[in-house]
Order: sequence, then structure tokens, then C-alpha cells
Amino acid sequence: MNSALQALRSVTKPGSLWLVGGCVRDELLGSPPKDDYDLVTEGDALAMAQAIWEAGVSEIAPVTYPRFGTAMVQVQGIRVELVSARRESYDSESRKPDVEPATLLEDAQRRDFTCNALLRNLHSGELYDPLGVGLEDLRSGILRTPLEPGKTFIDDPLRMLRAVRFKHRLGFEFAPGLAEAIRDHASRLQIISAERIAEELLKMLPGPNPDRALDELRELGLLAEFLPEALEMVGVEQGSWHHLDVWGHTLSVVRQAPPEVRLAALFHDIGKPQTRTVEDGAIRFLGHEKVGAEMAIQILRRLKFSNEDVHRVSLLVRHHMRIGSLAPASKSAYRRFLRDLGDLAEAQLDLCEADQRGQNPEAPKLDFVQIRARLAEVQTETPVQTLISPLTGEEIMEILQLPAGPEVGAAKSWLAEQVIEGHLASGDRELARTLLIHHYVSS
Repeated sequence: MNSALQALRSVTKPGSLWLVGGCVRDELLGSPPKDDYDLVTEGDALAMAQAIWEAGVSEIAPVTYPRFGTAMVQVQGIRVELVSARRESYDSESRKPDVEPATLLEDAQRRDFTCNALLRNLHSGELYDPLGVGLEDLRSGILRTPLEPGKTFIDDPLRMLRAVRFKHRLGFEFAPGLAEAIRDHASRLQIISAERIAEELLKMLPGPNPDRALDELRELGLLAEFLPEALEMVGVEQGSWHHLDVWGHTLSVVRQAPPEVRLAALFHDIGKPQTRTVEDGAIRFLGHEKVGAEMAIQILRRLKFSNEDVHRVSLLVRHHMRIGSLAPASKSAYRRFLRDLGDLAEAQLDLCEADQRGQNPEAPKLDFVQIRARLAEVQTETPVQTLISPLTGEEIMEILQLPAGPEVGAAKSWLAEQVIEGHLASGDRELARTLLIHHYVSS
């Protein structure tokens, strides 16, 4: 038992607290411990959290949610959620339940899956399976709901996304009737906030089988509820470089991409259905990267992703076709690439390399080792932060006797282009002044 749990033991009553959920499940599966813990008590969780705070064990005052009988404390940097055992009743139009005190068994029945309802006593270490089937389901690799699956999913439709995530993260199989219940109730996902859906998607993508998880979301009718644009990729044939339709290719790229770029991989070809043309028997998707970037912005904003995620994904999608011209390119092309991608240059290469792996094995291949080496060489010579005009806007206004306006911006961009082309060192202010006068005054 780690030191955070030992600290909790020292200030709580023996027998009163039970670890529950993922921390118990993962321990039994031999997985690394989580960085947070859920504990349930048949007592008053809010009072217990306050006592932990007053004993000096929690590093923060309890964050409480009296309506749900829950409180959060922090012990040695680890988030700990305390929950009073409860039963729940739901309104058909909301996933926020009315709650009342209950037994540990009743509390286990309101949880999502039997493998997440196992309990371990904080003090004695006793393992308790209140449902009687959770431990066997865990050993057998079966994902089963405590109640009839339709009831579980109607109460909280987010559990349908969690079912797919856990199935593919843990390598489990659905219990009989579970997949059918998801198909029957997929439309209930509409009552779930966009933020919670985005959160589940972000948890799903870094998993061991993100492609299978995404395709199962499609098969079960869940993807249609929050990402219908992805369904338009299904069955869209591509050119000779591709042996899969756009959706199949996308899944392949997601699988082979590093976790940090998988969200961009999901969207990298989403613009292809809208741009597909056939000319002289050749299939083309001209401008799909620009269309896809705009679609990604709209979709990610609709799903309430962070501004950082929106910027990152849209930029990677917009530029994912540039790599093809880099291999034989001059240093100036690499400088422009660095200027436009900034800190995302390496992520762009990761996405494009995964994109290439998802193509027809007989398609021409770029040498990413060479591209990365060339990019590193250029970056060392001219770091991205130096790819700017040596002169400020105010200095340009003084030299050219210009008022503030677009002409000043154009002159500044022209100087930056001279840096990129290698005609001007980033810190050479005197040469910048000379070039500026020659270009704008002498000419």
C-alpha cells in the first residue's frame, strides 16, 4: 500500500472505507497504480473528508458536492474522491441523478460495470465482491453491467462510450445483450454534454486498440451521435496509392500514429469525401487538407475541445500534405515548414509518417530518416524563433516614412522572407535596413 493510502488509514476509522473502481480493478489485473483513488463508505463522506483535512492529511480543503454525497481531497499530490454509498434515480432527460443513502450492495448496483464494483477495505485489505460476479467477470475478461444493460445505459448514457473504451483497453468481451443494448439506446447519447464525450474520446485514443474502438463506435451507432462527419469516409474509394477506403485508411493511421497525434490522425482525411473528383479515371482529393482543417475546427469546437486542441489538430491537418515536397527541397522550404509549424514540426512528421504507413505497401515511400536529419540540420542553423524580420514595425515606419498600416506589415513579411531564403541573417539589422531601402525606395 502506498504512502498516500497509509496516511488515510492513520486518520480514518477501521472498516469504514473501501477502495472501489479502477484502482481495485487495475491492481487485480496487475496494471500500474492510478494517480487517483475512489473510496466509498456507508458513513458520511463529507464529514470524513473534513476530518481528513482537519487532521492535516489533505493538502487542500475538501471540495464537496452535497447533492451527490461526494467530496474530493488531495493526499501527497494524489486526488482522492470520497463517496457515501448511495442509490440513484434518474430523470429521462438528464444523467444527473437524485440520490439517497444506501448499502454497499446498492451502491455497487448503480455502478457501470461489475469489474468496477469490486471493493478492497482500506484498513484490513479484505476484497469484497458485493455483486457476487465481479471477480469472476474480471478473471474471465467479461464486461457486464450490474443491472440489465438497457437500464444501466438509460440511467447514464456515457457508460456506452465507457463500455467501448474499457473493452478495448482491457481486452475484454461484452457480456450477452450488452452490444444490443448499446445499439438500442445509442440516441440517448444526445443528453450527454459535449465536454464529457470529448473527454471519453481523449481517453480512448491513447489506448492499445484505438482503431478497433473507433470502428466499434461506428458499428454500435455511437459515432453517428457525436461525429457523423466521420461516417462519410466509409466506402469512399481512393487512388492507386491506397488499398483501403478513406475510413479504413484513417483507422490504420490512428493505430500507427503516436498517441499524442492520434486526434489529428482521426481528422487528417475528413475533408476527402467533400473534395473527391474523378478525372480521366484518376481519383483526386484536391484541397482536402484545407477543407479538412476547417471541418476539424468546426467539429472540435462543437465538442468543446480546448482551444489548444483545436489549434493543434487543425494545423496538423492543414499541413499534412506538405511533407511530400520536403525530401528534395532547399533549406528555405524547410525553414518555411519550421516557421509555419513551430513546436508542432516533429508532431507533423509523426502524423505524416503514420499516414504513409497506412498507404498501399507498393506506393512510393518518403525517406523520413533523411527528412528528419535535414530538418534538424536546418533547425540548428536557423532556429524557428529567428525566422522573423530583424526590424520591428516601428523601425520600418521610421525608415520608409510610412504610417501604421498594411504596408508596414507587408514590408516586415518581406524581410522575414529574406531570412527564410537565406539572403539575410536574422540579427543583421544593418543589412535589413539596406535591403529594405533598396527594395522599397530605390526601386
